[in-house]
Amino acid sequence: QVQLVESGGGLVQAGGSLRLSCVASGRTFSSYVMGWFRRAPGKEREFLARIISTGGDTHYSDSVKGRFTISRDNAKNTVYLQMNSLKPEDTAVYYCAARLSSVYNYDNWGQGTQVIVSS
Repeated sequence: QVQLVESGGGLVQAGGSLRLSCVASGRTFSSYVMGWFRRAPGKEREFLARIISTGGDTHYSDSVKGRFTISRDNAKNTVYLQMNSLKPEDTAVYYCAARLSSVYNYDNWGQGTQVIVSS
């Protein structure tokens, strides 16, 4: 198990950028696949991106591909989500999550950080 704490959310104008961070507790961060999700008001949780334990492979949803970049620094127990060209429809609570590579479902979640994109 790891504990996850997100930060970096806030209010930004459309077209702007934000970088979210998620710091994990524990000494086994480098064993986990890390993901970013979001939940917009009135909508279901949406997968955005994931990065494998070594950082050597990433995957994105079509909704953010080309605009968002996931990265990790295992020495700092941190995963990032760089968000560029933000749109009002990106407004949501953003969550990071972790799972071991042998597990299908993400079973460690942060508390979320709010992102609001104004038009």
